[in-house]
Amino acid sequence: MNILILNGSLDQREASTPAKLSAYLKQHLEDQGAATTVFNLVESGIPLFDYTLQKVPNGVQVMLNLFRNADAHIWLTPLYHGSMTGVMKNCLDWLELSSKEERPYLIDKLIGMICWADGGQAMQGINAMDAVAKSLRAWPVPFSVPIVRNALFTAPDYTELTQEYKNKINLLTGIITSKRVVTI
Repeated sequence: MNILILNGSLDQREASTPAKLSAYLKQHLEDQGAATTVFNLVESGIPLFDYTLQKVPNGVQVMLNLFRNADAHIWLTPLYHGSMTGVMKNCLDWLELSSKEERPYLIDKLIGMICWADGGQAMQGINAMDAVAKSLRAWPVPFSVPIVRNALFTAPDYTELTQEYKNKINLLTGIITSKRVVTI
């Protein structure tokens, strides 16, 4: 299984929350036998969405290919003003270029979602990602990981994820890699 980890943050620091989450996800998924690619928006070169461009920018073409070739995605974003980051939404808007393809957008892709916030409002970011994923014809898995950032890392050095959040992330990745989606 080929899984794309979409890092929707612009935080480039090696010790940042998205870097640590991406590294944990990548290692855990690879330990489970999945091939993973981390797509960092900050490094992507994706310009503001412009449907009128005559030529698709290289960064967008790379993104479109990665998104198409992945069997499933895991989207990561900090909460920004009640939603995902603007750069992440802009990236997802570029999927409009696939609208006339035989399998447009993210049709039938499983999407796992993780959002973190300093308070307890991370679910708002997940709700925003959920709405976009459904609009792109993807299947958001029914389990997501809203994170209270202050509870994400262990003391005293705050470099390791807590076991509570490892368990939640492992559950999310287990649902995705098994391709079993729980229905009610």
